[in-house]
Parts: sequence; structure tokens; C-alpha cells
Amino acid sequence: MPTLNASLNAWDTAAFADTLCAELRALGAARLPLQAGMRHGGYVLDDIRGVMLLGAAATPGAIEATVGVFFAGIIAGCNCADDPTPVEAREEYCELRVHILRTNGEAQFTLSDA
Repeated sequence: MPTLNASLNAWDTAAFADTLCAELRALGAARLPLQAGMRHGGYVLDDIRGVMLLGAAATPGAIEATVGVFFAGIIAGCNCADDPTPVEAREEYCELRVHILRTNGEAQFTLSDA
């Protein structure tokens, strides 16, 4: 399970949004549930193009944040010589809920229904 200790330490400061976004970008696409949030492609590229904080609140046991993630994906074809499937990266966006435990910084991610 990934940890977001820098974000946990930055909670309730002006640096929280930037810190959380930087830590999520550093995790990479493979450690986030981006595949489930795809709308236009079929395979997530390891290319997080941006992360923005949409909202955050604290409970006694955790920090709950919602982030928007911009990333890239492709439609994976069969790689046959006559396959007309475009291989250009397609822009994708999804919203994730981030649950950071206050005890140890462990983070869990779920796809937002929004």
C-alpha cells in the first residue's frame, strides 16, 4: 500500500494541495486505479499529465481528498500490418478519492462516482 507521508505532514498548511499532487504524480499511473476511469482508450500509459485537488477534509482517523487526474491512454490494437486502430495517445480524465490514514500515511484510492 502506498504512503503519502509528505501530504500527511502538510495537512492544514498552504502546501497541502501542491504536496498531494506531487506525491500522486510521483506514484505513477500504475499505482492508481486509472484503468477503471478510462472513457476513450483501453490501456493507460504511464503518463500522468496533471493532478488537481478538488476538495479535502479531515476526520479523526484520516484525510479524505478528491482529486482530478489527467492522464493518457491508447486503444491497443492487434498490431497487424493492416490494423486501422490509431496508436496516438488519447487524453483521459477521472476523479479519485484519496483516503490517507493519519496514523501511518497509508493511502487508499477509489474511483469517484462524480
